[in-house]
Amino acid sequence: MLQTALQAGLRLSLQTLVKPFLTPRMPVSVLRALIRQAYRLSPPPKEARFETSVIDGVPYNRVTCGPSETENALLYLHGGAFTIGSADTHRGLTGHLARATGAAVYAPDYRLAPEHVYPAALEDALTLYRHLLSQGYLPDRISVAGDSAGGGLALALAVRLKQDKLPLPGALVMLSPWLDLTHRQMHTPEVEPVLQLGWIKAAADDYRGDLPLDDPRISPINADLTGLPPMLIQVGSQEILLNDARRLAEKAREAGVVVTLQEFDKLWHVFQIHAGPLDAANRAVEQIAQFLSQNNKE
Repeated sequence: MLQTALQAGLRLSLQTLVKPFLTPRMPVSVLRALIRQAYRLSPPPKEARFETSVIDGVPYNRVTCGPSETENALLYLHGGAFTIGSADTHRGLTGHLARATGAAVYAPDYRLAPEHVYPAALEDALTLYRHLLSQGYLPDRISVAGDSAGGGLALALAVRLKQDKLPLPGALVMLSPWLDLTHRQMHTPEVEPVLQLGWIKAAADDYRGDLPLDDPRISPINADLTGLPPMLIQVGSQEILLNDARRLAEKAREAGVVVTLQEFDKLWHVFQIHAGPLDAANRAVEQIAQFLSQNNKE
């Protein structure tokens, strides 16, 4: 009963305190400040440790729970439609992932649009992935994850690694991934507590630079997925990006990729940020940990 009330309260808070601000009319500087405050409601576990560093101009957080040194690394790419968000806004989620997986979580502050268009975010993600390899992490013990735009960026990074003939990670995890920036096949749920289509359309234009929206580098749903590592996709039923997740799962399976698609009924875009108080988010994080334990080779 308490969890039902909490879930309803969180949904209402998102609808009334977050969604109204996600509009193209809101200046990006104001929206970034508001989102920083909103994510204060997503605290990390008390035992989570955060170290900040910079590699080749890319700032990042290294998050651990338990032993500082571990053989497993999780490169986590935050969401925010490529225009907002940071490693710090996602401290709660990365902290819970570090505790559940036992991995060292690396969360970069990749460059954001509209100041930095494609390929800035992808190049920064690639920089940190190369850094993990240089630190001695075996590719099979590295996983790449992300939420929303970060989920799309995780897929784009894997495709780029394949094209560059670099070692692929052991697994990919995508939470409510934003994969088709043409928005031609959006889901229409009865309730969408978080996203506004007009806002993500404007953000897509800010991000794409001179490339068309259907270019596979911008919309990785259109990329060649053959040879990619196993994927876990988590998505809520109450979000307009539900079809992106379903289409990716179908296309990846057709390409011979091992895919696990988990749909969560009556939950919203990147509900995992509420790990800690929300039991459904905790279960989702545990399922991520189980998936990674099966795909990070011993």
